[in-house]
Amino acid sequence: MIFGNIKSFRRLCWLAMALLMMACRNDAPPQSEGTAVVEESKETSLLARAADLELPTTYTAPPGDPLSHHAAGFAKVLCSGVFITGLDAGFVADAIGYFSAPYEERSKFADFEIDHHDKSVTVILPNGIGRTAILTEGNGCVCLGEGEHNLHYTSKKIGPELPDADLVDWPMGDRLSSEALPPGVNAERVEEAVNAIFEHEDALTAALVITYRGQIIGERYRNGINMHTPLESWSMGKSLTATLVGILIQQGVYTLNQPAPIPEWQEAGDDRAKIKIQDILRMSSGLRFRAPQDPDFDPEVGYPDHLYVYTQGENSFAYSATRPQQWPPNTVGRYRNCDPSLANYLVRLGVEGRGDDYHAFPQRALFDKIGVRNMVIETDPYGNFLLQGYEFAPARDWARIGNLYLQDGVWNGERILPEGFVKFVSSVAPAWEADDRPIYGGFFWINTEKTFNVPADAYFMAGAGGQFTIIVPSHDLVIVKMSHYKGAAKSMEDLNRGLEILMGAVPGQEI
Repeated sequence: MIFGNIKSFRRLCWLAMALLMMACRNDAPPQSEGTAVVEESKETSLLARAADLELPTTYTAPPGDPLSHHAAGFAKVLCSGVFITGLDAGFVADAIGYFSAPYEERSKFADFEIDHHDKSVTVILPNGIGRTAILTEGNGCVCLGEGEHNLHYTSKKIGPELPDADLVDWPMGDRLSSEALPPGVNAERVEEAVNAIFEHEDALTAALVITYRGQIIGERYRNGINMHTPLESWSMGKSLTATLVGILIQQGVYTLNQPAPIPEWQEAGDDRAKIKIQDILRMSSGLRFRAPQDPDFDPEVGYPDHLYVYTQGENSFAYSATRPQQWPPNTVGRYRNCDPSLANYLVRLGVEGRGDDYHAFPQRALFDKIGVRNMVIETDPYGNFLLQGYEFAPARDWARIGNLYLQDGVWNGERILPEGFVKFVSSVAPAWEADDRPIYGGFFWINTEKTFNVPADAYFMAGAGGQFTIIVPSHDLVIVKMSHYKGAAKSMEDLNRGLEILMGAVPGQEI
């Protein structure tokens, strides 16, 4: 067992937090007075529109002690970083997972314990209560409920039904052919782009894979990381959620336009029964579910629901499904974890409803088909996938998923995603368009406002802490860049410099 030196850890927390805040201020692009006024005016209009559409329902904050929830999040981050990725506990505590365990909260804990025998982590609160996360047989690390010591389901390992990756050529395996780069690719410029993306050590860039027309043309890893290392991926899991829903649509289980068959919404008179599956995928279900990304978020109201579905230690699907309606569906776009949670609920309902194994579904229906062997999807204690952000995978596996989208959902001649689905996820959602924020599609972000130095036809998966899978159809590119949270701002700068170079290294179409 390892017991954290909490005094030293507190000093480290506050020092690093101060440096991070300074870095964020310095990294912010300068705004002219006119630009600031325009942004303020847009937000005022956004909030006024939401207020006009709001329904007369009430909000109830998540139950429990917020510090206990933060402790659960920290225990999970430590557990996954140590036992899944194989990182040093001190590095994990300093550099990873500020999202579900905010950095400023970590210094408030009395102690933490890492048990290498039982593969568990317990974070001790000032009142002596511990919050524990344990490594399971097949679903990564799971937060247990407060005072609980066991899961409410039986975890089992679902391995790939694939040959040894070292014996199979990319992309179904990891063996790279010796063939030359595709015509038109400038190898020196590609190398220059890779160097730029890894320029600063403090950016904590961990992995980079660049493919052009499906072939790997650039790849690099941070010391201690390799092509097989499962890395924290956070909200890139939302795009994986869209993929699993898309597979069920292709298999005839659902349609995009149908009302979502959530059991909790089926009583007569429940307006939530009008929410369609496409509304959920577009982050526009309209449920009351506070998130730090809300433009009017007030931290004084209570612990945000957006984090509660990570740290509660309860049934996350049931919690999301029982939230009241705030706006009519497909009217207001908000980035809230209720929607990916509900989409994953639909996956479970659809798979188990036909008698199949829910936990085996991602591996059998998707990963085995495209060569993914090392993806770890974590759950709540009831076995519900927390794919809004609790998943770990190597960069190459995200590149495979990105290439599935670049190929319009077809792999080795098999249509895995239905026709039109790639266009659906990569097109701006109507509710977000109405809010004058044309940046979100169907659990994918859209490069409409040039977040990245790539063409506007690009769309991307994004995770808190600098994880991105960027798909650039006009240039036949997929770029996967993975970083650790503390270096996110600096790594974003490096990535954009590298992308600008990369655009001149490969052929592309004008758009």
